Amino acid sequence: MTDVVIRAENLSKLYRIGELQLRTTLRESIVAAARGALRPSARRPAETVWALKDVSFEIGRGEVVGIIGRNGAGKSTLLKVLARITEPTSGRAEVRGRVGSLLEVGTGFHSELTGRENIFLSGAILGMRRAEIVRRFDEIVAFAEVERFVDTPVKHYSTGMYLRLAFAVAAHLEPEILLVDEVLAVGDAAFQKKCLGKMGDVSRQGRTVLFVSHNLAAVRYLCPSTLWLEGGGVHLHGPSEAVVREYLESTTAGGTALWTAEAGANDDRRASLLRVAVTDEGGRVAEMVGSDRPFFVEIDYRLADRVEGVRVGYRLQTPDGLVVFTSADTDPDGWGTDRGPGVLRSRCVFPGKLLNGGRYLLSVGCDVPMREILFFHEAVAAFNVQVSGSAGGAIPDGRLGLLRPSLDWSVAPVADTDRGSHARAGELEGDDAARR
Repeated sequence: MTDVVIRAENLSKLYRIGELQLRTTLRESIVAAARGALRPSARRPAETVWALKDVSFEIGRGEVVGIIGRNGAGKSTLLKVLARITEPTSGRAEVRGRVGSLLEVGTGFHSELTGRENIFLSGAILGMRRAEIVRRFDEIVAFAEVERFVDTPVKHYSTGMYLRLAFAVAAHLEPEILLVDEVLAVGDAAFQKKCLGKMGDVSRQGRTVLFVSHNLAAVRYLCPSTLWLEGGGVHLHGPSEAVVREYLESTTAGGTALWTAEAGANDDRRASLLRVAVTDEGGRVAEMVGSDRPFFVEIDYRLADRVEGVRVGYRLQTPDGLVVFTSADTDPDGWGTDRGPGVLRSRCVFPGKLLNGGRYLLSVGCDVPMREILFFHEAVAAFNVQVSGSAGGAIPDGRLGLLRPSLDWSVAPVADTDRGSHARAGELEGDDAARR
């Protein structure tokens, strides 16, 4: 590949979990010595996790590359290594050009500085001259919609303001390479649309973009090629359409209408998903549901502590990544509620006569709107819809599309006076055409 700006060669990153807990205070050491043995206490065997393992790839100048994979696949770790936030355990990564990154809310901001000062600080870190920053300053502030608060310390900003300004700085200060993590998912819908539009503009300007996201539709729209990470390694790198399709097929190959977490999994997390089930009207798990009958999606989850403003929801999509719609247990307003601690169940009713025949996937998440994502599981469950009265999900009435709603219609004869009005309207249109 010519004009390579990012090259990874056998890139690996090892993390150690549960390091030995040693007595470190003088008092503890003296007590241990008095007992005749100065030895470690509360020993726990150290565990190692390869967040990245022998990752190799090349990205050329001006490429826009999506990075996808399950939770824990190494996506965020890869961006942190490329952004020089963390050092690899082995291997090497070459990055040629100025790098702008948005890996978490407010990356690189100093909370005591104002919005104005942080814009200039971020630009200086990127190696830009003051004149360049001044030239883009008004555009950055307008995009972030913080004109009134630009001279206020950012520690007083809401999470939404913080995020808007962070993205505006990362995208507008013209880095040659832009790294964007799933952080965009904490914004509202209008902000996400605005950011995706700006990323499209950046890519058309010939700058290189690496975009980590669970929003596969956005990846397919923005990124001609995609890198699929699995277990810390590169599983596939190629055209986005093919990679996303194969990724979804793999995640749902054994996907069923009932998913349960392994015992003890994520017990130490603030929020964790325990169970997802698609059930019929009798409460039974249903791999196949009829198109004209209601069914239900049940989401069980644990909150370790009381969480303010939390919500749980799902994304319904097709096996090829097309999002049908999203819904949350705080609809219609969308803002979260205070709940927990404990195990809770959020239950959604799917009305009959809504979905057309076919296979559908459920991705389930929990977040605090505009602040943080507590968990997200891609394509965690799957189910099939069969058109009622048909075999194998065929469409006997010729209805196309993902939805088949039963809408109210009326049929009535048109009155003579109405027919006369239509005729006169046609004559007038004919006269107008003749005059033109």
